[in-house]
Amino acid sequence: MRTLENQKALVTGATSGIGRAIAVKLAEEGATVYVTGRRAELGKETVDLIEKAGGTGHFIVADVANIDDVGRLAEEVGEVDVLVNNAGIFPFSPTPEQSLDGYEQVFGVNVRAAYFLTAALAPAMVAKKKGAIVNVSSVAGQIGTPIGSVYNASKAAMDALTRSWAVEFGAAGVRVNSVAPGPIATEAVTGIDMFHEISEATPLTRAGQPEEIAEAVLFLASDRASYITGAVLAADGGFVAT
Repeated sequence: MRTLENQKALVTGATSGIGRAIAVKLAEEGATVYVTGRRAELGKETVDLIEKAGGTGHFIVADVANIDDVGRLAEEVGEVDVLVNNAGIFPFSPTPEQSLDGYEQVFGVNVRAAYFLTAALAPAMVAKKKGAIVNVSSVAGQIGTPIGSVYNASKAAMDALTRSWAVEFGAAGVRVNSVAPGPIATEAVTGIDMFHEISEATPLTRAGQPEEIAEAVLFLASDRASYITGAVLAADGGFVAT
């Protein structure tokens, strides 16, 4: 029997990169996966990949930067067994040059969307006394960088929410964990010179692949992690160990 047989999952930011890999992996393991993002054509590509892998997928267009879209998304999807808060953006800026609009956009997508989507979907998990929430944060939330103060702070906030929600919902059997990726080879970052330097500086001397993050998310979403909650799993090639 597949790990997530007969379960229903929602993955945000699943039109490319890590989110797409997570959606396909959960579907391969038996979940019916709802994916969301802003671009319908990319969402269709993700659903096509899910179906080619033998799974069942559905796409809902939503911009999680818009709080009304977050509420609509929760209503359309309904009850889920697994929620993966993956959507995120990463514009970087030195602190003196950080615009208010950019600051609010990063926290709107990276923190506020996950917060209110969880607030909408967690009560049904609590009612049935079972569920798994996995937040995709980043090792950036555990380190300091010269131009990433807002992004890093948003990812540290996700890990703080993971710990708080683990305590808040744990007695009802709902587990909440984070996966904190290090340098992962996605289209959004592979063109950045610094990315290759960081990847080669990890103890494993390479970048990770989106599918490797998907495996970590699958583990935490499954009953194999039944006694794990409130944890931040670094999937970073040893980056934070250096």
